Amino acid sequence: MTTTSRPRLQTAFKAALARELGQTPGVPPTKEAVFRAAAQACRELLADRWVATQAADNQRGATGARRVHYLSMEFLMGRALGNALAALGLDKLMQEQLEPLGLELSDVLEREPDAALGNGGLGRLAACFLDSFAELGLPSFGYGLRYQYGMFAQGIEGGRQVESPDDWMKLGAPWEVIRRERRYPVRFGGRVVSESSTMGSVGGRRWIGGEVVMAQAYDFIVPAHHSERVSTLRQWQAEASSPIDFSAFCRGEYLEAARHRVLADALNWVLYPDDSTEAGRELRLKQEAFLVSASLQDLVARHQREFGNLDDLGRLNAIHLNDTHPALAPAELMRILVDEHAYTWEQAWTITRQAVSYTNHTLMPEALETWPVRMFEQLLPRHLEIIYEINHHFLEAVARAVPGDTELLRRVSIIDEGSPHTGYERRVRMAALSIVASHRVNGVAQLHSDLCVQTIFADYARLYPERFHNVTNGVTPRRWLQQANPGLSGLLDGHIGKGWRKNLAELAKLGKKAGDAGLQKEFLAVKRANKERLAALIRKQLGPVVNPDSLFDIQIKRIHEYKRQLLNILHVIARYQAIVASPDRAPDGKAWVPRTVIIAGKAASAYHMAKLIIQLAHDVARVVNSDPRVGGKLKLVFLPNYGVSLAETIIPAADLSEQISTAGTEASGTGNMKFAMNGALTIGTWDGANIEMAQAMGEENMFVFGLRAEDVQRIKDLGYDPRLYQEENHQLKAVVHAIADGSFSGGDAERYRAIVDNLTYRDGYLLMADFADYVAKQLEVDALYRKKAAWAERALRNVAGMGWFSSDRTIAEYVERVWSAESLG
Repeated sequence: MTTTSRPRLQTAFKAALARELGQTPGVPPTKEAVFRAAAQACRELLADRWVATQAADNQRGATGARRVHYLSMEFLMGRALGNALAALGLDKLMQEQLEPLGLELSDVLEREPDAALGNGGLGRLAACFLDSFAELGLPSFGYGLRYQYGMFAQGIEGGRQVESPDDWMKLGAPWEVIRRERRYPVRFGGRVVSESSTMGSVGGRRWIGGEVVMAQAYDFIVPAHHSERVSTLRQWQAEASSPIDFSAFCRGEYLEAARHRVLADALNWVLYPDDSTEAGRELRLKQEAFLVSASLQDLVARHQREFGNLDDLGRLNAIHLNDTHPALAPAELMRILVDEHAYTWEQAWTITRQAVSYTNHTLMPEALETWPVRMFEQLLPRHLEIIYEINHHFLEAVARAVPGDTELLRRVSIIDEGSPHTGYERRVRMAALSIVASHRVNGVAQLHSDLCVQTIFADYARLYPERFHNVTNGVTPRRWLQQANPGLSGLLDGHIGKGWRKNLAELAKLGKKAGDAGLQKEFLAVKRANKERLAALIRKQLGPVVNPDSLFDIQIKRIHEYKRQLLNILHVIARYQAIVASPDRAPDGKAWVPRTVIIAGKAASAYHMAKLIIQLAHDVARVVNSDPRVGGKLKLVFLPNYGVSLAETIIPAADLSEQISTAGTEASGTGNMKFAMNGALTIGTWDGANIEMAQAMGEENMFVFGLRAEDVQRIKDLGYDPRLYQEENHQLKAVVHAIADGSFSGGDAERYRAIVDNLTYRDGYLLMADFADYVAKQLEVDALYRKKAAWAERALRNVAGMGWFSSDRTIAEYVERVWSAESLG
């Protein structure tokens, strides 16, 4: 904290609070009003840091440093006030300012809603990266959309997920800074005409007509904790390019007079509109194009202000695609360079290839975005022309390199010509466009990156092996350890010093102390306090009383079949049946270890099977939690409306972290890192970053189960029959039968017919094959949990092994291999 920060914060806070109180004279300030005042006061200080950071970054041309532009459809930021106060070193001072008002800082922090700008791991990773951009002093902008309602607010009615708008901005958005001077037109529809006076190798072409909306910039400032640097999240708000149709208004046609304004507003209403309808798919493509066009226009305008021309744009700017949602970026940059700045195709392509890089986040072919050519023709006709031209040059190069292989040309083409299965509908493959246009392509864990080049991107990897590499994900310790778990942070300070706060690798020092009995007791006390806090939240929100001394077994993530929340529920049922059959003794002959299983996560609104899994979780919980034969030995809780703030309470309280995806399906995971960093033990498959975590902390300190990726593929190749596993395992057969016969659905044998049929006849994610090993490993968990000192030692070794998984390390690797001037060769 600078010497001027303390009095400035006091002055700014008092002035902001006076403005809030002035709106309702004589009324005591609400916690919401105090929050807004505190946020505005912090924002004033951060704005000064923003100005200084931008001034320094504008001088980067002399050093050749590149500015990073990170394009992502999601930025799941979480609450900002606690982070800002910690970064400014003013949290204690703020508490002093609140005491005369009779408030605790925690009361005010709780009044801030989560910014609904993301859904899950993809958005939280992007938020961690912004934090590390600031911490490492990287010239950068994050670019996203300013969603009014975000994903959705998840409610539960009768055990079923119910979606409603998440109106997170209803009380204002005090962290935003509107940038009125940063405003750009974005076009949809229209037509492309020839213009002989325009230069460019694809002929003079000009995009005209159609619908034009304006992209208005709003900035969200993310501060460093060990310097006065900040990074910027620039969010785009769509606004109508013209006022109301006054003549229609005067005729009384009010809806028609404002129709274009509603269409513009809709671009920012919801993250990932339901794509089960044509209208939803069209809106999603428009959102992606809107994000890309506004961001690249902003980048180009800034570079031109700084350097006067665009010749070095690719050498001095990195454009990074966080998955395929921003994959239109190379086509848009080519359009700007060729159509608006008269670069030749070859010149523009060189600049584009220098600038663009791409991170892939999935191994599932069905998750790789494709769009119908007809939709491009309707919405983005000029981009379609440019994509055709990119594809033409690319396929010519492939044909020269591998002559005569027409099947290869078909497989790698950016345009999928269709098949009988798709009705021969031609589609644009966005991952192919991203790979062809990027100078570097990476996966997000070593196994994921290896499988990318062996499976979904094998053809491209053979053509361009030098483009593919791995950068394993990381998380920011500022939020996920320092802020989420102050008790553990203080313990670390006392035993290994405070150096870990700046350099997370210093957590390794804890490994030598993990066997210390005194440290183990301190750790268990911190863990129990965190568990008490979560138990209180569960009691307040849902009603059940959970025992903080029970083993807290937690799985929090997006509900999806490959993440296998269903396998978790099958184990709960198996455990329940075993307790009912033998209340006094577990299978190992000892008393049952009390266990509280906690699940949280949202299912996509159109994902029927995921929503059915949520309903099953609630039905199983209702039966298990109310059965007097179970007593306190087992409880199942589903916490609704999972988000960053809820995770900050759940993760520090976890004893066991469930990371149980089918091997070869999870790209990386970051929740696994957060749990281990906070002293939870992991039960997981040999998948994603679980592997690198096991290597860092020692596989013996994790509970690894299940098939490996190569085994999964082998079993599928041989012809997988899940019925065999049910017939050979009486416990598994009893679990599936209980779901099928209505034991958990009030006798309704049809409610979960889809789940039972899937497990019995398809089971694409091999739950039946992994069930026995999973249950056996859970008994090993019980055995260790009975030995408190041994459990604490292993948990401390988990924490000690997590130093490498800081997002600071991840970003440093990106800079070295992808974003630095040196990385271009």
